[in-house]
Amino acid sequence: MSVVASGVSKSDLAARVVAVADTPAGAPLPPDAADVVESLLAALERGELRAAERSDDGVWRAVPWVKRGILLGFRLGRLVDMSVGAGSAGTLPFFDKDTYPVQSFSVERGVRLVPGGSSVRRGAYLAPGVVCMPPMYVNVGAWIGAGTMVDSHALVGSCAQIGERVHLSAAAQIGGVLEPVNASPVVIEDDVLVGGNCGVYEGTIVRSRAVLAAGVILTRGTPVYDLVNERIVRADADRPLEIPSGAVVVPGARRVSAGWGAEQGIALQTPVIVKYRDERTDVATALESWLR
Repeated sequence: MSVVASGVSKSDLAARVVAVADTPAGAPLPPDAADVVESLLAALERGELRAAERSDDGVWRAVPWVKRGILLGFRLGRLVDMSVGAGSAGTLPFFDKDTYPVQSFSVERGVRLVPGGSSVRRGAYLAPGVVCMPPMYVNVGAWIGAGTMVDSHALVGSCAQIGERVHLSAAAQIGGVLEPVNASPVVIEDDVLVGGNCGVYEGTIVRSRAVLAAGVILTRGTPVYDLVNERIVRADADRPLEIPSGAVVVPGARRVSAGWGAEQGIALQTPVIVKYRDERTDVATALESWLR
């Protein structure tokens, strides 16, 4: 039996979450709603639960009941004053649901939270060895593996899954997918380098050891041109966009081939796989491990 809290199994917690979340809109929530949300968020923060999981066949799937529990936390929460500093609204005014304050850390967790204005919301998991460079933000339900660096101005969205030894470079945006609860998660697997100003959004999985050069934008609807294998990588109705393991992706352009756009010489931005990771690429990215 998989236990997520003292005497509570995953299946028991899932059943409790679903029972409370099924309360009709407008009806009062049952008395145990706060305890259910607290148990869920605490288990997420310990890394015992995840909003998405990878099965043995390598397929990533959302865990709908976990997402329903996170949404239940918003339904349950009251808007409160979380301001910092003196005065009625504080020097830094913040107002949010009381169920989702900024997460507290201690040195025993082994996370480097460098001073300068970063925030990690309640219900996110950061493994020992994660480095957070200011200012950055991690939203509820996110999972970040050991040895990963989240650089300045980077965002890890709600329920995004980030592997071990990943570098999210400055201003990288990893989108979140909280609703609908069964939607494809945003996943960055182990040993991926995400360059500055990259955006990885809903319905995208970046497989292990891939490299996204600065400025690459990926969404479920993005076609990716693989020059090495002479193919186009796309999502379909049943599968998200998947960047292959070890792929090196750079921003590219594809010319408009007909009509007025062609007459004007218009080209559309598109990601291009120019190679697959080799020893030279690994040497170029070895600096990341030295910095840690």
